[in-house]
Amino acid sequence: MSAILLVDDDVIFLEAMARALAALGYDPIIAEDEPTALATLAGAQERGISVTKAVVDLRLAASSGLHLIPQLKGITPQLDIILLTGYSSIATAVEAIKLGAKDYLCKPADAHDVIAAFKKGGANPNIDIPVSPPSVNRLEWEHIQKVLTEHEGNISATARALGMHRRTLQRKLQKRPVKS
Repeated sequence: MSAILLVDDDVIFLEAMARALAALGYDPIIAEDEPTALATLAGAQERGISVTKAVVDLRLAASSGLHLIPQLKGITPQLDIILLTGYSSIATAVEAIKLGAKDYLCKPADAHDVIAAFKKGGANPNIDIPVSPPSVNRLEWEHIQKVLTEHEGNISATARALGMHRRTLQRKLQKRPVKS
């Protein structure tokens, strides 16, 4: 049985995903935040438990899944990591892959989607290319995410860089991303 680390600050989602993965034959180990995830992975390694996979949420309560990826890889370099998020953007997807994530999934994703992402091979050059360009709202979302990544998640610095009020930016970030 393979151990899989699940890191998400949404306890209900975390427990549901853990039950679903256990039903598929995986041994889920859960953590609700960055320090717990690092301690859990290091502790499992010390006890001889082989953790080969991790599912990390992008938005954690006090940090970002992007910051967690290299730290997890530092403990277990061969760890396959899937970044899971309800706030997808091109900027965060690219950063996740650059930092060492195997794949990037958008919520809602279930245990079958996660396992399929782990089993998937490398890049797919035959992926469908969208017929129409993204909407203005989607472009705005992508730009905000890019600037937010450049400012390491700092809302105030991002708002200054975008020339908007911090509260306006916070309201925009609380909304789900536009599909197209």
